[in-house]
Amino acid sequence: MINNNQIKQLAINTILTEADAVRKLSEFVDNDFIETVKCIHDIKGRVIVTGIGKSANIATKIVATLNSTGTPSIFMHAADAIHGDLGIIQPDDIVICLSKSGNTAEIKLLIPLIQKMGNKIIALVSNINSYLAQQADFILQATVAEEACPNNLAPTSSTTAQLVIGDALAICLLKMRGFSADDFARVHPGGSLGKKLYTRVGDIMSKAKPQVKNTDTIRDVIIEISSNYLGSTAVVNDLGKIIGIITDGDLRRMLQRELDIKTLKAHDIMSLNPKTIESSELAIKAFTTMEKNKITQLLVTHGYEYVGVIHIHDILREGIV
Repeated sequence: MINNNQIKQLAINTILTEADAVRKLSEFVDNDFIETVKCIHDIKGRVIVTGIGKSANIATKIVATLNSTGTPSIFMHAADAIHGDLGIIQPDDIVICLSKSGNTAEIKLLIPLIQKMGNKIIALVSNINSYLAQQADFILQATVAEEACPNNLAPTSSTTAQLVIGDALAICLLKMRGFSADDFARVHPGGSLGKKLYTRVGDIMSKAKPQVKNTDTIRDVIIEISSNYLGSTAVVNDLGKIIGIITDGDLRRMLQRELDIKTLKAHDIMSLNPKTIESSELAIKAFTTMEKNKITQLLVTHGYEYVGVIHIHDILREGIV
């Protein structure tokens, strides 16, 4: 058994070893990396990413990242490829092969088959003197000095390096394609991420539209706020334009001032220049605005027209944050 201090030190050593390995990768961004990015950007087909063992696990993540950032990709396990899955590869595809050693039996069997099909091969490899590196059209170097494993055996630093190179590749391609936030939303429609990118204020705002005239009595204000259960009401002029807002907090502060409420009108207690948001804006922007201004609701407009209220609870209920 190891003690608490040894556990802590092992964890720190692992993190620092892998951090050093990642930092070293910047030295390997060379002409082959640049040409790889350009080649993938220009292909008519897809990126086929393959590997075996832990490299196969990293390959699946690289595929997911490429797909989510606009580069169509498919994972092909190197062992399965030589038992029928080689048919995944089409003439216009390019193949990225992940391997630390670049000399495994499966890789040595697979590479000549891909070459015979005429597809370009990109080696994402640690050993640049390996069989894979020598046979590849381009080399993405992911050399690491040592694994974080105390025995220098378990793939740790090497797989982290592969992952980071894959991310760097995806981000360069994203930028070259001009992949925008709208494009990102299109391929991420589900979950909280999708909701952040898709959900508009108008989709979730309250259907209620509380409002009073600036000359209405306090009794009218209280009734309007109470009847809509939103804790506030817009104050509008004769043209229906928003000129203020009254919240239940404004009512409480009014009572604390011991004013003669019988003579007060809405314009006497309303807050001027209330925060508003367009119905077409993203709901996450409404949340950010509320958080920044320490408020719980915004009046919603469509052009110059007041159309309703969005409450922070509307956003939380949708699971957007």
